[in-house]
Amino acid sequence: MLTRRVTFRLYPNNSQCDKLHWARKMHCDLYNAAIANRRTQYKHFGYSVDYFEQQNCLPEFKKVWVEYAELGSQTLQATLKRVDIAYQRFFKGLGKHPKFKAKRRYAGWTYPNKQSWRVSSNDKNGHLELRDLGETIHIRGKARTWGIPTTCTIFFRNGKWYASITVQCEPTRQTGTGSIGIDLGCKDAITFSTGEKIPKPDFIKEGHKKVKVASKRLRRKRPPNRNKKVKASRRWKKEWKRVSKLQRKVTRQREDWLHKTTSDIVSRNSLIAGEQLNVKKMTGKAKKGKRKLQKAGLNRSILDVGFGMIGDLLTYKAAEANGFYVESPTQKLKPTQRCAKCWELTPKTLADRVHVCSNPDCNHVEDRDVNAAQVNEIWARGQELSSLDAELPSPTAYGSMKQLGAKKRQKQRLQRSKSP
Repeated sequence: MLTRRVTFRLYPNNSQCDKLHWARKMHCDLYNAAIANRRTQYKHFGYSVDYFEQQNCLPEFKKVWVEYAELGSQTLQATLKRVDIAYQRFFKGLGKHPKFKAKRRYAGWTYPNKQSWRVSSNDKNGHLELRDLGETIHIRGKARTWGIPTTCTIFFRNGKWYASITVQCEPTRQTGTGSIGIDLGCKDAITFSTGEKIPKPDFIKEGHKKVKVASKRLRRKRPPNRNKKVKASRRWKKEWKRVSKLQRKVTRQREDWLHKTTSDIVSRNSLIAGEQLNVKKMTGKAKKGKRKLQKAGLNRSILDVGFGMIGDLLTYKAAEANGFYVESPTQKLKPTQRCAKCWELTPKTLADRVHVCSNPDCNHVEDRDVNAAQVNEIWARGQELSSLDAELPSPTAYGSMKQLGAKKRQKQRLQRSKSP
């Protein structure tokens, strides 16, 4: 059994919408109170409060704050668990110190068990029953593979309510028997080892233009300034909603394109070979004194294509189809510089878009991205290279390929010298 997440759109009426906003505010206040409790205990007494201590204080807390008696105990425990997870990330050095959250920035809350909620759907429409709030809300959405529902998260985003439900299921997909290598880029989003290329979709550039124009209009309005106690103007709020809507549209379009593209790749190939990419470092800020505007544009192009998402989508979709998605170690294998025929390294710059092998006995000429995709596929398949008489080494012996190429050329020279 695998765990999958399905998101439904909620359509509450006016009274239900007020109830949902009230519940969101209550969970936000509890989140901030839990952070304040931990800070106070550690600052004045040097005592670290953990999750179980705060969980055991909930009954007494609900006696003092009687408004929380209406909310389910397990939903309140899930909110406290969020605080604990944030602190655990901070202790491990994975995130900053947890901060207080304003109501407008607090997304929602979670139902961790099936007893406090129930969902019924007929693939397009349905109802979601939240028993602690006593509300039954109309929902719309469709799950590709339904199963046993486990948790439900209610969240508010861009003026709309959603329900994210996790289910335990056994998803299946159809796949082919082929194998293919891929290389990711900014101009051509995906390049295949067969020579086929998928260009970067046009709607991303068009969407960014609309966001840029709307953001320029937003800067002309009076923004809020909490330090000077200045409220945002009515026009600023209206324009801010418009910018948020345009940004969300571009995000949804990108996600839809990525899902369709990766599903098509998995449906045709049971073995997919990519490369390991550290997107966080690739999209880092430019160093001091360097060309910051050019680096910012490159970062935007990388994030627009979705380098990080493509690998994650191919991983779980290939697993559903009983296929394999493997990533070659980029720093050791260097598929961009390595020749797919003789395995020789040929240094290149970003301006070099054609691979010309530096090996005089090879002289292989191929498109740079296509050659990198072919290297990834050869590494994944572990087959013999066409230009070598030796077996391909194990995936861990990357340096031996260069040695094998040198031995091959030495052998050819000896044969020429012996020949009359």
